[in-house]
Amino acid sequence: MSTTDGIERTPAGATAEPASPSPAALLRRRALSHRGITFGGGTLLFIVFVALAAPLLAPHDPYFQDLGQRMLKPIWDEGGTWAHPLGTDSFGRDYLSRIIYGARVSLLIGFSAMLLSGLVGTALGIAAGYFGGRVDMVVTTLVTTRLAMPAILIALAVVSLVGSSLEIIILVLGLLLWDRFAVVMRAATQQVRNLDYVAAAEAIGCSTTRIILTETLPNVANPLIVIATLEIAHAVLLEAALSFLGLGVQPPTPSWGLMISEGKTFMFFDPWVICIPGFALFALVMSVNLLGDGIRDVTAPENRS
Repeated sequence: MSTTDGIERTPAGATAEPASPSPAALLRRRALSHRGITFGGGTLLFIVFVALAAPLLAPHDPYFQDLGQRMLKPIWDEGGTWAHPLGTDSFGRDYLSRIIYGARVSLLIGFSAMLLSGLVGTALGIAAGYFGGRVDMVVTTLVTTRLAMPAILIALAVVSLVGSSLEIIILVLGLLLWDRFAVVMRAATQQVRNLDYVAAAEAIGCSTTRIILTETLPNVANPLIVIATLEIAHAVLLEAALSFLGLGVQPPTPSWGLMISEGKTFMFFDPWVICIPGFALFALVMSVNLLGDGIRDVTAPENRS
Protein backbone atom coordinates (compact mmCIF):
# COMPACT_ATOMS: atom_id res chain seq x y z
CA MET A 1 0.00 0.00 0.00
CA SER A 2 1.45 3.41 -1.04
CA THR A 3 1.10 6.58 1.11
CA THR A 4 1.45 10.25 0.22
CA ASP A 5 5.10 10.29 1.22
CA GLY A 6 5.85 7.60 -1.41
CA ILE A 7 6.83 4.90 1.10
CA GLU A 8 5.42 1.43 0.68
CA ARG A 9 3.76 0.26 3.87
CA THR A 10 2.28 -3.12 4.73
CA PRO A 11 -1.47 -2.93 5.37
CA ALA A 12 -2.63 -3.63 8.90
CA GLY A 13 -3.31 -7.31 9.45
CA ALA A 14 -1.29 -8.40 6.42
CA THR A 15 1.65 -10.76 6.93
CA ALA A 16 4.99 -10.17 5.26
CA GLU A 17 6.19 -12.82 2.84
CA PRO A 18 8.81 -15.11 4.38
CA ALA A 19 12.34 -14.43 3.22
CA SER A 20 13.67 -16.98 0.78
CA PRO A 21 16.51 -19.14 2.15
CA SER A 22 20.05 -18.19 1.22
CA PRO A 23 22.03 -20.24 -1.33
CA ALA A 24 24.21 -21.58 1.49
CA ALA A 25 21.14 -22.75 3.40
CA LEU A 26 19.72 -24.44 0.29
CA LEU A 27 23.05 -26.14 -0.37
CA ARG A 28 23.25 -27.36 3.22
CA ARG A 29 19.67 -28.65 3.08
CA ARG A 30 20.30 -30.56 -0.15
CA ALA A 31 23.54 -32.00 1.23
CA LEU A 32 21.91 -33.24 4.44
CA SER A 33 19.05 -34.85 2.49
CA HIS A 34 21.37 -36.63 0.03
CA ARG A 35 21.91 -40.25 1.06
CA GLY A 36 25.26 -40.53 -0.67
CA ILE A 37 26.69 -37.57 1.24
CA THR A 38 25.27 -38.59 4.60
CA PHE A 39 26.26 -42.26 4.38
CA GLY A 40 29.52 -41.85 2.47
CA GLY A 41 30.59 -38.77 4.40
CA GLY A 42 29.72 -40.34 7.73
CA THR A 43 31.67 -43.50 6.93
CA LEU A 44 34.68 -41.52 5.69
CA LEU A 45 34.64 -39.29 8.79
CA PHE A 46 34.55 -42.41 10.97
CA ILE A 47 37.56 -43.90 9.15
CA VAL A 48 39.44 -40.59 9.42
CA PHE A 49 38.64 -40.40 13.14
CA VAL A 50 39.86 -43.97 13.65
CA ALA A 51 43.10 -43.17 11.80
CA LEU A 52 43.74 -39.98 13.79
CA ALA A 53 42.88 -41.56 17.14
CA ALA A 54 44.73 -44.82 16.44
CA PRO A 55 47.05 -44.58 19.50
CA LEU A 56 43.98 -44.17 21.73
CA LEU A 57 41.76 -46.78 20.07
CA ALA A 58 44.23 -49.59 19.35
CA PRO A 59 44.20 -52.09 22.25
CA HIS A 60 47.74 -53.36 21.49
CA ASP A 61 50.96 -52.37 19.78
CA PRO A 62 50.42 -53.25 16.07
CA TYR A 63 54.07 -54.33 15.79
CA PHE A 64 54.24 -56.54 18.89
CA GLN A 65 54.70 -60.23 18.04
CA ASP A 66 53.72 -63.13 20.26
CA LEU A 67 54.16 -66.47 18.51
CA GLY A 68 52.38 -68.19 21.35
CA GLN A 69 49.20 -66.27 20.42
CA ARG A 70 49.38 -66.69 16.63
CA MET A 71 46.22 -67.16 14.51
CA LEU A 72 43.74 -66.68 17.34
CA LYS A 73 40.12 -66.65 16.16
CA PRO A 74 38.00 -63.45 16.16
CA ILE A 75 35.44 -62.99 18.89
CA TRP A 76 32.48 -64.26 16.82
CA ASP A 77 34.27 -67.54 16.07
CA GLU A 78 34.71 -70.47 18.41
CA GLY A 79 37.74 -69.93 20.60
CA GLY A 80 37.75 -66.14 20.20
CA THR A 81 38.68 -63.88 23.08
CA TRP A 82 37.98 -60.25 23.94
CA ALA A 83 41.70 -59.72 24.48
CA HIS A 84 41.99 -59.85 20.66
CA PRO A 85 38.48 -59.08 19.29
CA LEU A 86 39.51 -59.60 15.64
CA GLY A 87 42.04 -62.34 16.39
CA THR A 88 45.75 -62.34 15.62
CA ASP A 89 47.83 -62.92 12.50
CA SER A 90 50.49 -65.52 11.78
CA PHE A 91 53.02 -63.60 13.91
CA GLY A 92 50.69 -63.18 16.88
CA ARG A 93 50.04 -59.46 16.22
CA ASP A 94 46.67 -58.07 17.20
CA TYR A 95 44.52 -57.81 14.07
CA LEU A 96 42.28 -55.00 15.33
CA SER A 97 45.29 -52.81 16.11
CA ARG A 98 46.79 -53.41 12.68
CA ILE A 99 43.46 -52.63 10.98
CA ILE A 100 43.23 -49.35 12.89
CA TYR A 101 46.78 -48.29 12.06
CA GLY A 102 46.35 -49.49 8.48
CA ALA A 103 43.71 -46.80 7.96
CA ARG A 104 46.48 -44.22 8.39
CA VAL A 105 48.53 -45.71 5.56
CA SER A 106 45.60 -45.94 3.13
CA LEU A 107 44.33 -42.41 3.85
CA LEU A 108 47.81 -40.88 3.68
CA ILE A 109 48.62 -42.50 0.35
CA GLY A 110 45.17 -41.85 -1.13
CA PHE A 111 44.96 -38.15 -0.26
CA SER A 112 48.64 -37.39 -0.95
CA ALA A 113 48.63 -39.10 -4.35
CA MET A 114 45.37 -37.33 -5.24
CA LEU A 115 46.79 -33.90 -4.35
CA LEU A 116 49.97 -34.45 -6.36
CA SER A 117 48.21 -35.87 -9.41
CA GLY A 118 45.48 -33.22 -9.13
CA LEU A 119 47.98 -30.36 -9.21
CA VAL A 120 49.74 -31.78 -12.27
CA GLY A 121 46.64 -32.85 -14.19
CA THR A 122 44.55 -29.77 -13.42
CA ALA A 123 47.34 -27.41 -14.47
CA LEU A 124 47.88 -29.27 -17.75
CA GLY A 125 44.16 -29.63 -18.49
CA ILE A 126 43.29 -25.98 -17.85
CA ALA A 127 46.30 -24.81 -19.87
CA ALA A 128 45.30 -27.01 -22.81
CA GLY A 129 41.64 -25.97 -22.69
CA TYR A 130 42.30 -22.25 -22.24
CA PHE A 131 45.18 -21.63 -24.62
CA GLY A 132 44.48 -24.33 -27.24
CA GLY A 133 46.74 -24.56 -30.28
CA ARG A 134 50.21 -25.93 -29.67
CA VAL A 135 49.70 -26.10 -25.91
CA ASP A 136 46.64 -28.29 -26.42
CA MET A 137 48.56 -30.49 -28.88
CA VAL A 138 51.46 -31.00 -26.44
CA VAL A 139 49.15 -31.82 -23.52
CA THR A 140 47.07 -34.18 -25.67
CA THR A 141 50.25 -35.98 -26.73
CA LEU A 142 51.33 -36.32 -23.09
CA VAL A 143 47.93 -37.69 -22.09
CA THR A 144 47.93 -40.16 -25.00
CA THR A 145 51.43 -41.33 -24.07
CA ARG A 146 50.42 -41.78 -20.44
CA LEU A 147 47.27 -43.72 -21.35
CA ALA A 148 49.35 -46.07 -23.50
CA MET A 149 51.26 -47.20 -20.38
CA PRO A 150 49.32 -49.31 -17.83
CA ALA A 151 49.62 -47.61 -14.44
CA ILE A 152 50.05 -50.80 -12.42
CA LEU A 153 52.88 -52.08 -14.66
CA ILE A 154 54.73 -48.77 -14.55
CA ALA A 155 54.31 -48.60 -10.78
CA LEU A 156 55.62 -52.15 -10.38
CA ALA A 157 58.64 -51.43 -12.56
CA VAL A 158 59.53 -48.15 -10.84
CA VAL A 159 59.01 -49.44 -7.31
CA SER A 160 61.05 -52.58 -7.99
CA LEU A 161 63.95 -50.45 -9.31
CA VAL A 162 63.87 -47.49 -6.92
CA GLY A 163 62.43 -48.98 -3.74
CA SER A 164 59.10 -49.23 -1.99
CA SER A 165 59.19 -46.68 0.79
CA LEU A 166 56.03 -44.76 1.63
CA GLU A 167 57.34 -41.58 0.02
CA ILE A 168 58.29 -43.38 -3.20
CA ILE A 169 54.85 -44.98 -3.48
CA ILE A 170 53.10 -41.61 -3.02
CA LEU A 171 55.37 -39.99 -5.62
CA VAL A 172 54.93 -42.79 -8.15
CA LEU A 173 51.15 -42.92 -7.81
CA GLY A 174 50.86 -39.14 -7.88
CA LEU A 175 52.81 -38.96 -11.14
CA LEU A 176 50.80 -41.78 -12.72
CA LEU A 177 47.20 -40.75 -11.94
CA TRP A 178 47.09 -37.23 -13.42
CA ASP A 179 45.67 -38.18 -16.83
CA ARG A 180 42.00 -38.16 -15.78
CA PHE A 181 42.40 -34.73 -14.25
CA ALA A 182 43.97 -33.44 -17.47
CA VAL A 183 41.31 -34.90 -19.77
CA VAL A 184 38.32 -33.74 -17.71
CA MET A 185 39.75 -30.28 -16.97
CA ARG A 186 40.63 -29.75 -20.63
CA ALA A 187 37.06 -30.52 -21.73
CA ALA A 188 35.49 -28.45 -18.93
CA THR A 189 37.76 -25.47 -19.62
CA GLN A 190 36.93 -25.56 -23.33
CA GLN A 191 33.25 -25.29 -22.42
CA VAL A 192 33.67 -22.15 -20.30
CA ARG A 193 36.51 -20.56 -22.29
CA ASN A 194 34.24 -18.59 -24.64
CA LEU A 195 31.42 -17.75 -22.23
CA ASP A 196 30.40 -14.15 -21.57
CA TYR A 197 31.99 -13.71 -18.14
CA VAL A 198 35.40 -14.82 -19.46
CA ALA A 199 35.09 -12.45 -22.42
CA ALA A 200 34.06 -9.62 -20.06
CA ALA A 201 37.11 -10.24 -17.86
CA GLU A 202 39.35 -10.14 -20.90
CA ALA A 203 37.67 -6.95 -22.13
CA ILE A 204 38.36 -5.03 -18.92
CA GLY A 205 42.03 -6.04 -19.04
CA CYS A 206 42.28 -8.83 -16.43
CA SER A 207 45.47 -10.84 -16.60
CA THR A 208 45.45 -14.40 -17.86
CA THR A 209 46.40 -15.73 -14.43
CA ARG A 210 43.51 -13.89 -12.77
CA ILE A 211 41.02 -15.08 -15.40
CA ILE A 212 42.10 -18.69 -14.93
CA LEU A 213 42.07 -18.56 -11.12
CA THR A 214 38.94 -16.45 -10.54
CA GLU A 215 36.76 -17.06 -13.60
CA THR A 216 37.67 -20.46 -15.03
CA LEU A 217 38.75 -22.65 -12.13
CA PRO A 218 35.69 -22.02 -9.86
CA ASN A 219 33.37 -22.93 -12.73
CA VAL A 220 35.02 -26.27 -13.43
CA ALA A 221 35.09 -27.30 -9.76
CA ASN A 222 32.21 -29.80 -10.04
CA PRO A 223 33.95 -32.32 -12.32
CA LEU A 224 37.19 -31.68 -10.43
CA ILE A 225 35.55 -32.86 -7.18
CA VAL A 226 34.30 -36.06 -8.81
CA ILE A 227 37.68 -36.88 -10.36
CA ALA A 228 39.47 -36.13 -7.09
CA THR A 229 37.31 -38.61 -5.17
CA LEU A 230 37.74 -41.25 -7.87
CA GLU A 231 41.51 -40.84 -7.78
CA ILE A 232 41.62 -41.18 -3.99
CA ALA A 233 39.88 -44.54 -4.32
CA HIS A 234 42.10 -45.46 -7.29
CA ALA A 235 45.28 -44.65 -5.35
CA VAL A 236 44.10 -46.66 -2.34
CA LEU A 237 43.40 -49.70 -4.51
CA LEU A 238 46.71 -49.38 -6.37
CA GLU A 239 48.61 -49.21 -3.06
CA ALA A 240 46.76 -52.30 -1.86
CA ALA A 241 47.62 -54.10 -5.11
CA LEU A 242 51.30 -53.17 -4.81
CA SER A 243 51.38 -54.26 -1.17
CA PHE A 244 49.62 -57.51 -2.07
CA LEU A 245 52.33 -58.22 -4.68
CA GLY A 246 55.06 -57.43 -2.16
CA LEU A 247 56.22 -54.18 -3.77
CA GLY A 248 54.14 -51.73 -1.78
CA VAL A 249 54.37 -50.84 1.88
CA GLN A 250 56.90 -53.19 3.43
CA PRO A 251 56.48 -55.27 6.59
CA PRO A 252 55.98 -54.76 9.45
CA THR A 253 54.12 -51.51 8.57
CA PRO A 254 50.37 -52.12 8.89
CA SER A 255 48.76 -51.97 5.45
CA TRP A 256 45.42 -53.45 4.45
CA GLY A 257 46.83 -54.73 1.15
CA LEU A 258 49.82 -56.26 2.93
CA MET A 259 47.50 -57.90 5.47
CA ILE A 260 45.55 -59.51 2.63
CA SER A 261 48.82 -60.71 1.10
CA GLU A 262 50.03 -62.18 4.40
CA GLY A 263 46.69 -63.89 4.98
CA LYS A 264 46.24 -65.50 1.57
CA THR A 265 48.05 -68.64 2.78
CA PHE A 266 45.37 -69.22 5.43
CA MET A 267 42.30 -68.03 3.53
CA PHE A 268 40.83 -71.52 2.94
CA PHE A 269 40.92 -72.42 6.65
CA ASP A 270 40.67 -68.93 8.23
CA PRO A 271 38.96 -66.70 5.67
CA TRP A 272 38.58 -63.87 8.18
CA VAL A 273 42.27 -62.97 7.75
CA ILE A 274 41.52 -61.57 4.29
CA CYS A 275 37.83 -60.70 4.75
CA ILE A 276 38.49 -58.17 7.53
CA PRO A 277 41.07 -56.01 5.68
CA GLY A 278 39.13 -56.54 2.44
CA PHE A 279 35.98 -55.15 4.04
CA ALA A 280 37.97 -52.18 5.39
CA LEU A 281 39.21 -51.41 1.87
CA PHE A 282 35.68 -51.77 0.50
CA ALA A 283 34.26 -49.40 3.11
CA LEU A 284 36.89 -46.73 2.43
CA VAL A 285 36.58 -46.85 -1.37
CA MET A 286 32.78 -46.94 -1.26
CA SER A 287 32.54 -44.00 1.16
CA VAL A 288 34.87 -41.83 -0.94
CA ASN A 289 32.95 -42.57 -4.14
CA LEU A 290 29.54 -41.96 -2.54
CA LEU A 291 30.71 -38.67 -1.04
CA GLY A 292 32.14 -37.44 -4.34
CA ASP A 293 29.02 -38.35 -6.31
CA GLY A 294 26.82 -36.69 -3.70
CA ILE A 295 28.82 -33.45 -3.71
CA ARG A 296 28.64 -33.39 -7.49
CA ASP A 297 24.85 -33.89 -7.39
CA VAL A 298 24.10 -31.09 -4.93
CA THR A 299 26.53 -28.56 -6.45
CA ALA A 300 25.71 -29.17 -10.12
CA PRO A 301 24.67 -26.01 -11.98
CA GLU A 302 21.20 -27.37 -12.72
CA ASN A 303 20.58 -27.76 -8.96
CA ARG A 304 21.64 -24.25 -7.92
CA SER A 305 18.35 -22.49 -8.67
